[in-house]
Amino acid sequence: MGPHSTDEVPEAKEEIRSLSSSHRHTANLPYIHKVGVPPKQNLFKEFKTTVKETFFADDPLRSFKDQSKSRKFILGIQAIFPILEWGRGYNLTKFKGDLIAGLTIASLCIPQDIGYAKLANLDPQYGLYSSFVPPLIYAFMGSSRDIAIGPVAVVSLLLGRLLQAEIDPTKNPAEYLRLAFTATFFAGITQATLGFFRLGFLIDFLSHAAIVGFMGGAAITIALQQLKGFLGIKNFTKKTDIISVMHSVWGSVHHGWNWQTLVIGATFLGFLLFAKYIGKKNKKFFWVPAIAPLISVVLSTFFVYITRADKKGVQIVKHIDKGINPSSASQIYFSGVYLLKGFKIGVVAGMIALTEAVAIGRTFASMKDYQLDGNKEMVALGAMNIVGSMTSCYVATGSFSRSAVNYMAGCKTAVSNIVMSCVVFLTLEFITPLFKYTPNAILASIIISAVIGLIDYDAAILIWKIDKFDFVACMGAFFGVVFASVEIGLLIAVSISFAKILLQVTRPRTAILGRLPRTTVYRNIQQYPEATKIPGLLIVRVDSAIYFSNSNYVKERILRWLTDEEEHLKEANLPRVQFLIVEMSRKQIFANFLNPSFLLTSMLCFSMLNPTLMYALMFVAAVTDIDTSGIHALEELHRSLLKRDVQLVLANPGQVVIDKLHASKFADEIGEDKIFLTVGDAVVTCSPKLADEV
Repeated sequence: MGPHSTDEVPEAKEEIRSLSSSHRHTANLPYIHKVGVPPKQNLFKEFKTTVKETFFADDPLRSFKDQSKSRKFILGIQAIFPILEWGRGYNLTKFKGDLIAGLTIASLCIPQDIGYAKLANLDPQYGLYSSFVPPLIYAFMGSSRDIAIGPVAVVSLLLGRLLQAEIDPTKNPAEYLRLAFTATFFAGITQATLGFFRLGFLIDFLSHAAIVGFMGGAAITIALQQLKGFLGIKNFTKKTDIISVMHSVWGSVHHGWNWQTLVIGATFLGFLLFAKYIGKKNKKFFWVPAIAPLISVVLSTFFVYITRADKKGVQIVKHIDKGINPSSASQIYFSGVYLLKGFKIGVVAGMIALTEAVAIGRTFASMKDYQLDGNKEMVALGAMNIVGSMTSCYVATGSFSRSAVNYMAGCKTAVSNIVMSCVVFLTLEFITPLFKYTPNAILASIIISAVIGLIDYDAAILIWKIDKFDFVACMGAFFGVVFASVEIGLLIAVSISFAKILLQVTRPRTAILGRLPRTTVYRNIQQYPEATKIPGLLIVRVDSAIYFSNSNYVKERILRWLTDEEEHLKEANLPRVQFLIVEMSRKQIFANFLNPSFLLTSMLCFSMLNPTLMYALMFVAAVTDIDTSGIHALEELHRSLLKRDVQLVLANPGQVVIDKLHASKFADEIGEDKIFLTVGDAVVTCSPKLADEV
């Protein structure tokens, strides 16, 4: 409110007509500013601005401004291949860090890749293939310095489950392999398309809580699946739910378990867990859990070879094809019945792989304080999977365990992925025959020890403390995976995430506001019990936009507020509320309400008032936009209030809102003198007693 003077008071008298003819002390009112009406916007310009903010909020073309054509060409190439930009400053010091990190994650990825390939029902070499070509592509196109690329447990299990539902890998291994390459191709297409068209925000619809639950359930499922190799069971269920798995395990306890296999698995699982414990206790020994899997493979393989334990029922890896990736471009289904199936599986696997990789990349980028371009990441991940599908690889993405080791090992750039890829290349060329006697039990132990880290108890507890609905989403995804299947768990996770969005849109929060003592600040009276209501006014806030989806609920919610207030006022013999003041902006005191949705919900609330009630609401809300349904709701509210001698007042509508109010003639309907710049102006004008106090 501006200061008043002898010149301002008469002007105030002219601009503010009496809202309550029985008594109004306009002489005591300060100068009241009018709400500005913006000039009419150019439709094309407005559309262009909206599109830019939706898809190009980060202004990716900023660096191209005022540059020559040759410079723009160079910048364009660098945008596609970031290695050409940071590679100019690469030096020996950085290479030392990348070399150590690359060797460290290679020692971790080789045994993991063999095990993860089995999760996808593929031969072991395909896991190694997927840690050779994709990391090379990503190193040239990716923007993360820390992410380590390769197969991961969750995606491998998901891919294996979805593919197995279409083709039996034991009866038709060739068709199964072709479908895997097809799914990988379309997974890459999905990822690259999302990045190219800057649609990365779509993956944010899978909430963090749902991901925590899904990952935890997948970890339990993966660990249970490893009991087959851990116990040496030959006849094992193909289902993944905990009931079927445990029935299969205990059903073969007397004749299916192999005690030699169990001893090998339990011994090295204990060793791996102990190594992980050492790494957590002292960060200097991060390399211990990193090399422990490779040490376990070497020792267990040597033990089985010298004792010929494979003759006594210990299952081994057997033959692994030697040599680098053969071409698989001709094996991808581009027609036939499996084309659509491969596309569906690829989209699901690609989205999950993308979600995991982007989350990992953002985590480590924030730790090192550099910016990660999510859309570039998607294009890079998509490109590497497209190329991978043509070079005998299945879906690869960022691995959290390997990325954590990469980070702890002191990686500087994506060159660590190139080093890892070179080590895998040497392994494929020269070392794969040595894995012949590697027991399946050790691979099961490595996978079990790796997926334990996916069960994030602390995150689940924090989710429970912060948001109970998020916890429901978390547990829904968790139990869906554990007791049904990975697909069902994923479906539940997505469904609950969307349900939460719909619930928040259709069921916005509301609150009654009061004035804090000795201020003109209005707050929720439940949060601030010292806040007092204004006689003749009822201040209500709705924390959402006004859309067609929530109008009925808002109307009913405000009706209940009015009913409760009416009963309270009658019991206390207090005067009725006469004014409904809608505050449509956060600028004055509600800085946290700048969300456009808040304005919309608020306005809808007004529109849904019951005409039989004589009370008015002062509506304090963050309303930055309104649609046709919202305008119609305001009109209905205004007519209902007029019948009961209650007046509607608006406070500080934003540019978009006031423009639509004028376009719909609603501003003329309620009168320009009923629209104020601030809530304080509206309160002082509508409440004579408060005006005297001021």
